[in-house]
Formats: sequence, structure tokens, C-alpha cells
Amino acid sequence: MACDFFELATPGVQGLHPYLPGKPVEELERELGISNSIKLASNENPLGPSELAMAAVRDSLSESCRYPDANGFKLKQALVARYGLEEKCITLGNGSNDVLELIGRAFLQQGDEVIYSQHAFVVYMLVAQATGAKAVVTQAKDWGHDLDAMTKAITTKTRVIFIANPNNPTGTWLSQAELEGFMAQVPENVIVVLDEAYTEYVAEPEFANGFVLQRQFKNLIVTRTFSKAFGLAALRVGYAAADVVITDLLNRVRQPFNVNVPALEAATAVLQDDAYLARSVEMNRAGMAQLEQGFAQMGLSWIPSVGNFITVDCGGESIPVYEALLREGVIVRPVANYSMPNHLRVTVGLESENSRCLDAFNKVING
Repeated sequence: MACDFFELATPGVQGLHPYLPGKPVEELERELGISNSIKLASNENPLGPSELAMAAVRDSLSESCRYPDANGFKLKQALVARYGLEEKCITLGNGSNDVLELIGRAFLQQGDEVIYSQHAFVVYMLVAQATGAKAVVTQAKDWGHDLDAMTKAITTKTRVIFIANPNNPTGTWLSQAELEGFMAQVPENVIVVLDEAYTEYVAEPEFANGFVLQRQFKNLIVTRTFSKAFGLAALRVGYAAADVVITDLLNRVRQPFNVNVPALEAATAVLQDDAYLARSVEMNRAGMAQLEQGFAQMGLSWIPSVGNFITVDCGGESIPVYEALLREGVIVRPVANYSMPNHLRVTVGLESENSRCLDAFNKVING
């Protein structure tokens, strides 16, 4: 009798479904036989990578026969210089998703509980389920995190709480005062993960600074990424700042060469490129205003966002709109799997890409 390999997998893995990224341009054009498509589905930086980062990548390739520095000394030193972090409190990851997985491996097991919000980043669910932990999903408030509800959901079995600020896919945000008040109520033996993947885009003066909070609360882990405002999505590099003991535990389960040499060098270089970051943020601000104005003219509503994306209400089931946009060569992101069946998430693109996206929306919505 043939072996049933599915039954050999752990229960958590058996119930998982692979993460579905935004549809690649190449796949769309191959399927539909079209060309000149644009992708506004994965919250990438449309400006292109920093020239400093590209130069660092090119210079690093001559050492491709060598393993990376497993400790990422140069990048950690650059993070220390820019943000005032302590080197011994930094964990590097193959993107911030990798760090989220490390947190699950270090702190979660079957029978534990993980709290996260409705409409929050799907990877939190994947981390919980893969480890056999029970997901406790709190109801969202105005599309964002209801911190009171999350506080009330804490039990003796709670091990990890995930909070995205700003939240993906809704773009909602929490203030310093709100998160300080929340952390003060969380037991010290509960790990809180503050996912700040989009923090560089936020201009709100009351927006929380996770690094400041992390110095106040030892049970807080702050994760950030170079995939968004820093324009290095393809190279996969992110990091966490946490208490030294937590950092030691994360590094015990981290693969020794999880960040490759070009990624380490590019991330180190882009941290010095203030002009690039400023251009990225300004382009995003202008593009967000362009999309908001265009959707308003069409009579569509959206969730106010401080990220590099806007989630628009299609006024009905969004999948037919998504599929029609694909036929126009415009790739956006359906979010029905986030309990948002009427919405589509649109990444802010270049001015020309935003215009084309709005034209396609207008054609599909209004005929």
C-alpha cells in the first residue's frame, strides 16, 4: 500500500494553504496574451531601487563564491547608527516575514493562543496554524485594530499578539499613546509583535515609534523591512528589534545564512541614501492624492491609508472588477481572504501607472 505522505505532516501544516502573492506581470501576459501590463498588487516601491544599493549589489557579486556574514555585522552597525538600536538586540531575516516565522518557532506550540485582528496581515494566521497554536481573531474597529478587544482576549494561554502598524491591507494606524496604554495592560509573559513594514511612509505626528516603545517594554518585538520604502523587495531583507534575551532565542532558530550577500550590502547602502527615501515618500504622497481624487470622481469610497496602498470599495463583489481590470492589463490585489469581499487593494504607483489604473477602473465600473 502506498504511503499517505499528507498524513505524515503535522495537523497545523495539513490545514495550511500556501500564501498567494500578487499575480506577476509575466503570468498575466502569458495567460491573456497581452503586453505592457502594470502591477499595483504587492505594495512594491515603483521608483526602482536606490543607485547606491545597486552599486553595492554589483560590487558584492565578485564574492558570490563566499557565504554571507552570518551575523550581518555591517548591516547591524548601519541600523545602530540610524536608529540608535543595540546590535545585540537585532535579528536579521529573509524579509520581515522570515522574522515573523522565527517568532512562531521560538515561542509557539500546540495549545498556545495567538491574538491578531480581523483584516490583519494573513501571515499571522499562517504562523499560528503552522505551529499548532490557536488563532484568536478580534473584531476590527473602523477597519483597524481594536486594542480594547485585544486586551480582553488575553488569557493564560496567550503567548503572542500580532499588531500591524500601519495595518495591511487596510492602511489604518495606531498612535504612540494608544500603544503605550495597550502595552501597559499586557502581561509581561505575553510577547507582542509590532509589525512596522510601512512605517517610513507615515507622516502623522502622533504615529507610534516602535523602537521607542521597545525600549519601554521588554516583551515587545518590533519588525521592519527593506521591501517597501527602501525598494529592495526582490532581495528579501528585514529585521527585528527586541530584548536581548528574546533576540538570543530568535537567533537560535534562525538559519545561519538567511540573508544573502547582495541583500546585506544593498540594505546597508540604502540606509545611507536619504535622498532616495525622501523621493519615495514624496512620490507616494502625491500618488495617494492622485488615486483618492480619481476614486472620488468615480463615486467610489476607500479606507483612509497611511501606507503605500489604498483599499477601495467596489460597491459590490470585487472579484468581477479584479478580473476585468486584469483584461485591461492592470493587476491589483483582491482581499476577499481578509473578509473584505467588496474591496480591492491598489498599490500607489508612478503617476502614469496611477492614471492608467484609474482609467481602467472607470471603464470597468462605469462602462
